Amino acid sequence: LPGPPFTHQQMPSKMVYYGQTSCEQDTERYLDVVKYVFSCYKKEVPLVINTMGWVKGEGLLLLIDIIRLLSPSHIVQMDMCDWKAMPPLTPEHVQFSAGLHTKGKQQSKCTQLGVGSMESWKYPEGEDVSAPLHKLLYVHPEFPRAGVAGEVRVHSGILRDMSILGYLGHLQSPDIGVVLPLHSLVPYQVPFNAVALRVIHTDVAPSNIMYAVNASWVGLCCIPEEVRCQTEGPVLLTQTPICDCLGFGIVRGVDMEKKLYHILTPVPPANLRLVNCLLLGNIAIPNCVLVGQQGIEGEIPYVTSDYNYSI
Repeated sequence: LPGPPFTHQQMPSKMVYYGQTSCEQDTERYLDVVKYVFSCYKKEVPLVINTMGWVKGEGLLLLIDIIRLLSPSHIVQMDMCDWKAMPPLTPEHVQFSAGLHTKGKQQSKCTQLGVGSMESWKYPEGEDVSAPLHKLLYVHPEFPRAGVAGEVRVHSGILRDMSILGYLGHLQSPDIGVVLPLHSLVPYQVPFNAVALRVIHTDVAPSNIMYAVNASWVGLCCIPEEVRCQTEGPVLLTQTPICDCLGFGIVRGVDMEKKLYHILTPVPPANLRLVNCLLLGNIAIPNCVLVGQQGIEGEIPYVTSDYNYSI
């Protein structure tokens, strides 16, 4: 809220790598992630929850699920100018409307009588699906084109790239004016069998997994289970874990002979010792990082103009 996110990055006390720019494809996992992160909130200080901007169709239903899950004391709803598709999120509306994965209060009673069933993601047994009443603070802007989604969408990719570049800035020397290309920095060497590997957003054949991982942005995570591998690896997970993410890195190379990942990351060594899982999502390294590699003779690594769009 104080400004563009890349200008004041901080290490969160609890973080999960979701691995996609939208939760549309896996809303159940999104709710599980929200619940996991929210579980560390100690309620000693006020908590401001900045929800996402997807408020149409299933996005609105998912927002109702989140409100039920988190039980906020206040909701600040900023309306769009000349747009009436989103109803005021009054306590009554949230209480009686069906969410994407939860039922409203009336539907919940029908379920108890044996009519219908709770489908998909649901609350644990004994947990009340009707959230405590909240206070709605409704803001209606008067200026034209307020909250026009198309303009925000154009800038979101740029802001995401800026956040990644700001994060990678921690790899640079503190000396002003000296910016080193990533290929000139010394990476960490990580044995294949020391970390588990998972591609979040799509299915990748094990034979092609290293092609996917090479030159990619990865979440450096910690799963509770110990990674045990009798062979040289790699260790592949069959399901995406919901676990702590300790930071991010770039796999700048894969050594198939020595069975090593070469990873660049600003995460301090004390935290890196806890990392035992690499999660690869649908987050791309900004083009300027790959195209702007200085001091390269010949073709730039990982960059090609000889691309077949039919593939």
